[in-house]
Amino acid sequence: MCNDNNYNIAVVLSPPAFVSGASGSGCSFIHEIRKDEDIYSPILRKLFNESHHIFVGLQTIREDLPSKRDVNAQLVRKNPHSVFYSDIHFITLFSGTILTLICFLLKVSILLAIELIWNLCEVLFIDAAPAGSLLLHLLDWVRLHKADVDEKAREVLQSESPAEHRDYWDVVVSYVLQGRLEEVRQMLVKQANLQPAARSIRPVLTHTSEFSVMFPQPGGTQTLTEFDVKWRHWHEEVDRCLQDNSFASNRHLELICKILLGDEDTLLDHKELLGTWYHFLVTRLLFCHPTVKLTELHYYAQSCMTMFLDSRSVPEPLDNILLAAFEFDIHQVIKECSIALNNWWFVAHLTDLLDHCKLLQSHNLHFGSNLREFLLLEYASGLFTHHSLWQLAVDYFDHCPEFGRVYLELQIERVPLETERKALKVLRVCEQRQMSEQVRSICKIMAMRALRNNRLGSALSWSIRAKDAAFATLISERFLQDYCAKGTFSDLDLIDNLGPAMLLSDRLTFLGKYREFHKLYGEKRFREAAKLLLSLMTAKIAPQSFWMTLLTDALPLLEQKEVSHQQQVQFWTKLV
Repeated sequence: MCNDNNYNIAVVLSPPAFVSGASGSGCSFIHEIRKDEDIYSPILRKLFNESHHIFVGLQTIREDLPSKRDVNAQLVRKNPHSVFYSDIHFITLFSGTILTLICFLLKVSILLAIELIWNLCEVLFIDAAPAGSLLLHLLDWVRLHKADVDEKAREVLQSESPAEHRDYWDVVVSYVLQGRLEEVRQMLVKQANLQPAARSIRPVLTHTSEFSVMFPQPGGTQTLTEFDVKWRHWHEEVDRCLQDNSFASNRHLELICKILLGDEDTLLDHKELLGTWYHFLVTRLLFCHPTVKLTELHYYAQSCMTMFLDSRSVPEPLDNILLAAFEFDIHQVIKECSIALNNWWFVAHLTDLLDHCKLLQSHNLHFGSNLREFLLLEYASGLFTHHSLWQLAVDYFDHCPEFGRVYLELQIERVPLETERKALKVLRVCEQRQMSEQVRSICKIMAMRALRNNRLGSALSWSIRAKDAAFATLISERFLQDYCAKGTFSDLDLIDNLGPAMLLSDRLTFLGKYREFHKLYGEKRFREAAKLLLSLMTAKIAPQSFWMTLLTDALPLLEQKEVSHQQQVQFWTKLV
């Protein structure tokens, strides 16, 4: 598989063994390769940072906690909704200055679609609610992503005469389609107050009230069988009212009654209010099959999508993803998301969550690690191309036990080291993980750069950190050459505080000790200075080009009374 840090492959999760039509003569597919621009968006950086915090928190959960599935889900679901909407709000604030209007709308629509998928996966895969409660979760899901009716309702209610507003009945029908029957009753009461003689409204108020309290609530004592008996009785009563023409005088109430009965033609006549096939699905289930089970969803989902969409239209990528989710095909959801979305952010985090919930445990890839690790590695590799987000990528690699270390070692070497501050950050990452080879490589690069810029102190410091004896020797000789040319040392603070590091090479040892000789001489501790100078001459660790300098340094010591006769004889011997 082609992999470049700066680009993403448009069609992914398609290794040669999985591509249909692949043969020995070559693959007939052309894969579009494009730059991942989202990584470089300053607007989306907030999303990447916040999801990183959630990811790290998830990894720290102890494996021995009871009800691990619930704990994992609870932790990850604390924040995603606020993460999505805070990021959308952030985009809105800057849409006029940073993004063009088209780019702004595109990013918002993608984020909303991602949240739609995320929330559905929570309902179906993580919550896995039983029949009855399942439909309540699906209703919440639809309401969360179909909030335009509330805005229209506020506009209607704030008017002088809500019941006569042109959008009044659209709001009522929209509430019915979402199963928000308490709001329906409140809206119909306004109509009843306006037209006291409209007695046909009362049966609708009664039926909507009965339906609202009928559903089994989580933690309640009502069984599914009891609910089914009540629902069937309620359904027969509504049907009887319709057959008796109780609503013949008001076509809007008759329409509501047909919707309550789940009439498919009536529902399909209101595609504009439903908006999407999955809204149609949930509404149909609510009024026709309220006790639907998870294992039955795929049948209704497929049929609803077929009925709702035009026969000539092709399903959008989002439709395929949601359909795969309703079919409880987790791997198909991940594959479709990988194909449709332009980066790995969503699929990597979704897969990690599902893996922690033990929903992907049995799925391993024959061309690498498991699916979770494969996607995390690709996502983190993309982050490493960014000048600051690479620091987030390190944590993702740390939690990929099979190949994370290898990827980190390869990627860390590609981080551009524009400044010493950034180099120190990279170095700290490597040192914390005992990546000794990368530590040496970074230090050598920085030492060579400092040497080219004639910053000998910085170069020596980096070479010592790299424990590179050869390079430390080279820089030490440069220090000695500068001393011979100028008569003084640069970077005295570094040389004076070499400590045990001077033992890295003979030349560095000589540099440190020779500087120590100058300090002793400057402090007029001539006896100690003479002893040290003699040891440097005897050890023969000085470069030959520096011998004349040492002998020159010895001459003033011969005139000092503190220097012993034996030391003077030794100096004369060296001079001769």
